[in-house]
Amino acid sequence: MECAKAWPHVRWDLMERRMQYLVVHPRNPQLRAITQAVAALRQGGIVVYPTDSSYALGCQLGDKAALARIRRIRQLDEQHNFTLMCQDLSELATYARVHNQAFRLLKALTPGPYTFILAASREVPRRLQHSRRKTIGLRVPDHPIAQALLAALGEPMLSVTLILPGDEWPLTDPEEIRERLGKQVDVAIDGGSCGHEPTTVIDLTGEVPVVLRQGKGSVDFLGDR
Repeated sequence: MECAKAWPHVRWDLMERRMQYLVVHPRNPQLRAITQAVAALRQGGIVVYPTDSSYALGCQLGDKAALARIRRIRQLDEQHNFTLMCQDLSELATYARVHNQAFRLLKALTPGPYTFILAASREVPRRLQHSRRKTIGLRVPDHPIAQALLAALGEPMLSVTLILPGDEWPLTDPEEIRERLGKQVDVAIDGGSCGHEPTTVIDLTGEVPVVLRQGKGSVDFLGDR
C-alpha cells in the first residue's frame, strides 16, 4: 500500500458524529487513510467501505453500540444476521467449525464474492449467531480496500450490505452515500463504484454444500452434482 502525503491529522471525536469522507485508491489503498478508518472503528465508529460485491457498513466485532446504530440505519430487527468479514481462511477458522470437505471448498472460493454459512465456534458471541441453528455467516472479500481494513484492524469486522430503508439495491455512488448518510456514520471510504450484485450464499453446515442464494459468485463447481 502506498502512503498518502496530504491527509490531515484527524482527532476522532465520535460524540460529534462528523462523517470523515476518505477518497482511497481502489487498488493501492493509502495507508494513512486506512489507519484513520481503523482508528474510528476502534473508538466505536461505523465505516462504509467497498467490497467485491457492493458497499457495506462495518463495525468492530464486540461493539454492541455500533451494531445497534447499524441496525437503526438499516432499520433491521434483532433477528437479522450480520456477516463476519475475515481477512483470510485462518481467521475464518477461528470463528467457525469447518470440516475437511468444507475447508477444501473454502480454499478454492476465497477470497471472493461468497458468504458461507458455518457452525459458529465459541469465539462468536451468542447474540451474533442464528438463534436456532447456532450458525454464522462469514466471508473473505476480494477487494484491496476491504483487505487493507481487515489487515490493519487485526480481527474480523461485523458487516452488512449498505441498502437503505425503502431501496431495492445497495448504494453504489460514493457521493450519494455521503449525501444520504450524513452524520449517521463516522467514515465513508470512496473507493469508486463497486457494483451492487449480492454475494452467493452457500450453506456448508451439512455434508454437501447448499446454495441458498445465487449471486455474483459462480456455482459452476456444483455442475457435476
